[in-house]
Amino acid sequence: MTVLANLTEIAHLLRRPECLETPLFLKEAIGTSGGEAITEDAVRRIHGQPILIDFNTSVARPEDFSEGFRPLLDRKRHSLFRRLAKSLYVSTATSARNYKRVAAEIKARVAKPVVLVIGGGTRGEGADALYSDAELRVVSFDIYPSENTLFIADAHSIPLMSGCVDLVCIQAVLEHVVDPVRVVSEIVRVLKPGGFVYAETPFLQHVHEGAYDFWRFSESGHRLLFREFEAIDRGTLGGPGLSLYWAVRQFWRAVTRSKTLGNLLAAPGLAFVMLDRFIPEQRRIDGANGSFFFGVKFSGNVRPQLHPADIYLG
Repeated sequence: MTVLANLTEIAHLLRRPECLETPLFLKEAIGTSGGEAITEDAVRRIHGQPILIDFNTSVARPEDFSEGFRPLLDRKRHSLFRRLAKSLYVSTATSARNYKRVAAEIKARVAKPVVLVIGGGTRGEGADALYSDAELRVVSFDIYPSENTLFIADAHSIPLMSGCVDLVCIQAVLEHVVDPVRVVSEIVRVLKPGGFVYAETPFLQHVHEGAYDFWRFSESGHRLLFREFEAIDRGTLGGPGLSLYWAVRQFWRAVTRSKTLGNLLAAPGLAFVMLDRFIPEQRRIDGANGSFFFGVKFSGNVRPQLHPADIYLG
């Protein structure tokens, strides 16, 4: 079951991506203002979803959304073997636990909170806690359309008004954007004072989206990226065992030139993954497969200095 807001419900929040102070009017929510008719903005659509991208500044191109549309990021359904392997990852359980906590925290503070999911074309691990909760108004977008999204947009210019969102979730996305700092600044902009962010980002992982995979962050680097937030919780997503398994799997894929054969040859390495459960969190930091951050947006002008020696968890 998927519970998403609809475009009519959030129409008053939409802004033009090339001018984020200017309202955007879609046909789903045409009305009148002061007795005068409001005309619809000319917005391209694909698979029924509006494309809200400023192509003058985005890495995306208009031709990427032509008749022969193919997602910029190729999100294929994982194989049965991959799904079984992921069930062994410590990170899978961590994500599920964190999403439940995040949903509970925001509901305890805000009635019918607006939750923005960036890069929600494919549901991430544990994200069902958001999509299945009728108490949340989930607004999801990605660079390609899916049943889990309302519109198509570039996270460098989020087409929503400032200070309108209670929670932003961004999972396995920041490695795929051209300018992660700019994207995080957009998250800060759209969040209300005291709003929450939940982020998951890889560290020791191989390239997994071809030409659209740009960045990796250590746990400390991830914390510095969210310097505009007070940390509620942060930590690793999978330790050195998972990182080692990923490396072995990529090695065999490269040698055999086959993903399927590489996965089979690397299968014994899943024992390393299970050993992560016995490694203390502090010892996972330097070899983490990824990290998570859950924080609240600072209000006012006071920002504490984040010195690397003080924020390192290892």
